Amino acid sequence: MEGKQGDSSLDLSHLTEEEQTSILQVVQRDLELRRRDEGRVRTLEQRETNPTHLRFLSGAWFSEERSKRHHNWMSGCDLVHSTIRHRKTKSRGQFSGHEVLLSVASGTLSGSMMSLFSSGDFGVVEVRGRIQYSLAYDNQKEELQVKVYRCEDIAAARKNRSDPYVKTYLLPDKSNHSKKKTSVKKKTLNPVYDQTLRYKVRIGELRSRTLNLSVWHAEPLGRNVFLGEVEVALALWDWTCTQPLWQDLQPRVYLSPDSISSRGNIMFSIKFIPEGYEGGGLPLTGEVHIWLREAQGLLSNKGGAVDSFVRSYILPDASRQSSQKTRVVKRSISPTYNHTMVYDGFHTSDLREACAELTVWQREGLKTHVLGGIRLSCGTGQSYGEAVSWMDSTEEEVAAWMSMIENPNHWIDATLPIRTNLARRSE
Repeated sequence: MEGKQGDSSLDLSHLTEEEQTSILQVVQRDLELRRRDEGRVRTLEQRETNPTHLRFLSGAWFSEERSKRHHNWMSGCDLVHSTIRHRKTKSRGQFSGHEVLLSVASGTLSGSMMSLFSSGDFGVVEVRGRIQYSLAYDNQKEELQVKVYRCEDIAAARKNRSDPYVKTYLLPDKSNHSKKKTSVKKKTLNPVYDQTLRYKVRIGELRSRTLNLSVWHAEPLGRNVFLGEVEVALALWDWTCTQPLWQDLQPRVYLSPDSISSRGNIMFSIKFIPEGYEGGGLPLTGEVHIWLREAQGLLSNKGGAVDSFVRSYILPDASRQSSQKTRVVKRSISPTYNHTMVYDGFHTSDLREACAELTVWQREGLKTHVLGGIRLSCGTGQSYGEAVSWMDSTEEEVAAWMSMIENPNHWIDATLPIRTNLARRSE
């Protein structure tokens, strides 16, 4: 698909909500494939020392040839993005939910994460205006500092005036501990705050967090009125940038829980110890050690802290004897498990037929349900010559497993997304 990037536009207004949802799913799949390919290229860059081979294997040669032939080339995903961005600029953020449902920004879906945890009518006032803020991280204090400077040209909630304040959450935590507020400024559409909101959080956790800044009209005798919001994916933030920046306020766009591809990240180390002999310091049969360290940014359906644990299997053995699990860590978005699972009876050749399945579970009272997981394997789709659904590892998961096989007796450290699209295992 070709066209001028600045002027490309698609008219999507004639589509039904179901059709727009279908397009959203295709766009999401496109983004997921892009992220997987970026991970594959990063792995190649670490392993391949020959520049010529790297250029061929990474596909860089294709991108170069395409740029020579198609100077104004634009993908369908980018065209949809350009269309929505054009409408935002034209209407200054005032548009219907159908128009912004397909919006894509910075490689992630732009539906509001906050919409997963909140309900109600957020369309009382048409959203307009913008907010100025800056972010900084103090390593010594282990503190995220969100400075809210001002808002400009916001919507009027009551007869040409609003009494606005800014509220922030460090999602997916929507508890009172995560909620911060500025003061209320009376009777103004251009409030000045110059206030700093502070979060005590380790910098490593910020990769799995999203900062939500929302503007509200304070109504003393009724419900506060939503005036707009912005969300910042902190995994993508450039921490060398501490200067204030302006960002247009956006409506709260519903994001379906089914569209969430990751429920946080899991940090772990794996090691394979080959079979040895008695007295030689090695086990009689090969062992796989899985050290589950912690999870970061666990995203539950209700938001906030969760009671969680991790369960493991070494497939194809899905029996109770294969199942191991960590203790339950209560009320934490970033739980530390610090638990090691050990599986024995392996030959090196078995590792290419096996799969380590790690799933993260949430406990609510007497009920438990799975949030997501990872599968470490060679990702061949087969085990001992038979097609199996659970050999569906992503490229990142395959890279971690292969690194363990190729480096016996060494811990392999990895941080992987807790994905929600694990293929269903046949019983």
